[in-house]
Amino acid sequence: MTGSRYPIAYQLYSSRNFPPLQAQLPHLKAMGYDAIEPWLPAYEENPAHFRKALDDNGLDCYGFHMPLTGLTDETQRYIDIALTLGARYLIPPFVAKEDRVNTPDFWKSIGEKLARGAEIVAEQGLKVLWHNHDFEYAALPDGTRPIDHILSAPNVYFEIDCGWIVRAGADPSAELTRFKDRILVIQTKDTAPIGTLVDDGWTATGDGIIDWAKLAPLFRETKADHLVAEHDNPSDWKKFAKNTIDHLRGLGL
Repeated sequence: MTGSRYPIAYQLYSSRNFPPLQAQLPHLKAMGYDAIEPWLPAYEENPAHFRKALDDNGLDCYGFHMPLTGLTDETQRYIDIALTLGARYLIPPFVAKEDRVNTPDFWKSIGEKLARGAEIVAEQGLKVLWHNHDFEYAALPDGTRPIDHILSAPNVYFEIDCGWIVRAGADPSAELTRFKDRILVIQTKDTAPIGTLVDDGWTATGDGIIDWAKLAPLFRETKADHLVAEHDNPSDWKKFAKNTIDHLRGLGL
C-alpha cells in the first residue's frame, strides 16, 4: 500500500475488561476507527448479531483472532464466521506454553497446519495469518527461530505485532523488512521501558519506546492493507484508543 491513508482497526481484546463490548463501538467510530478486530469469544455466540452491531456503527471487520484448533478441526465453522462478519483474514494468534516443543520440526508443523487451513479457506477468498507474541523470537537450540519456521510454509501470511517483537529483544525494522511479502496486517502495539509495571508495561502507540516515525516508511514496503491498535491491559481503554489513532494519523498513516 503506497501513499494513501491506512484503514485502522481496533483489537477488541484491548478493552475486554470494560463490558459491555458493544457499547464501545460508537466511541471507537467517533474516534476515527474504521474497523474492529475481534477475538474469541466476542463474536462466538452469535456472529450475525455481532456483524449487525458493527454495521449499525459503521464499522468493518477485516480479520479476527481464532484458535489454531478452530482452523484445523472446525474449518468450515470459521469460514462461515468469516463470511458472516465480512472478514477476509483468519488469524490464529497463539500456541499455549504447555503445548510448545523447542524444536524446528515442531514449529514447521505449526506452519504446515496453517498452510493446510489456508488451502481450504482460499476457496472462499480468505487468507490465514499468524499473529506473533515474543516466544516465536526465542532462539531454538540450533539457533533458528520459531517465526522463521512458521512463515516458511506456503500461503501463510503474517499479522506482525511490533510490541511483542521489541519485548523479545528483536528489531521490528528488521522483521518488517524480512517478512515484507508476508505481512498483510500490522499491529502497532507499543511498550513502555522494560520493567514498567503500570498496565503490564504496555502503552498507547507513541507513548512508549518504539520509534514509529522510523517504522512508518517500512510499513509502506509491506503488503499490509490496514493497521490494528492493541494494548493487552489498559487501565483506561478510551485514552489508549484515542492516543493511538491520533498518533498514527499524525504520522500520515
